Amino acid sequence: MMDRPITTLFMMMSVDGKISTGPTDDFDVDRDFPLLEGVREGLHQYYEIEQTTDLWSFNTGRVQGKMGVNELPFPPRTPVSFVLLDNSHLTEHGVRYFCAKSNTFVLITSNPDHPAFQVTEPNLHILFQERPFLSDAFVRLKSEYGCERLTLQSGATINHLLLKEHLIDYVDVVVAPVLIGGTDTPSLIGGSSLASREELNRLGVLKLIDCTALEDSWIRLRYEVKKVEGNE
Repeated sequence: MMDRPITTLFMMMSVDGKISTGPTDDFDVDRDFPLLEGVREGLHQYYEIEQTTDLWSFNTGRVQGKMGVNELPFPPRTPVSFVLLDNSHLTEHGVRYFCAKSNTFVLITSNPDHPAFQVTEPNLHILFQERPFLSDAFVRLKSEYGCERLTLQSGATINHLLLKEHLIDYVDVVVAPVLIGGTDTPSLIGGSSLASREELNRLGVLKLIDCTALEDSWIRLRYEVKKVEGNE
């Protein structure tokens, strides 16, 4: 039995693996895909599938800040518990937004002056780390907060860290019928390139669990990450 949650990387991407429509925060699939004829017709399927994911969700302050949580009105409480990795993108309003929305809200930060330290809410928990170490944070999520399964919806750079730390157990991607391109446009896994073929081998391979053709030329692909011996 693992001492951390079972994790699933759940993302929407283009056929060429892009998770954004451009290289800056001005571009965003949630804003741009509804405007794109031939893509918008099937977009609802991604959000419907998202509603069936785990009751614990991992994301980043950067992604959520980009989605406007620092200005949005406080939402109603949901049964979902949120885990955010953030040092500088959430304001105090953004923290309170997730306190209002979450069953349990866990913030992982290396910033001792993060606005979350000014917030007192019964469902807010702060995991302070002098340097980010997600393996340790995930162990604490399970041992201290009872998180058994966790859906990962972070950005390309953090996805790279999760992959390098062998913290992805399953991959669940919903593929939009579009090609975006662009060297600087974020893909599913970002970060630095692999240094060697040996490093590639250590990351493991994907075993296809399911391939579903959705409506309007959308596809859902589900994989299990098969880790090599010694990287469990």
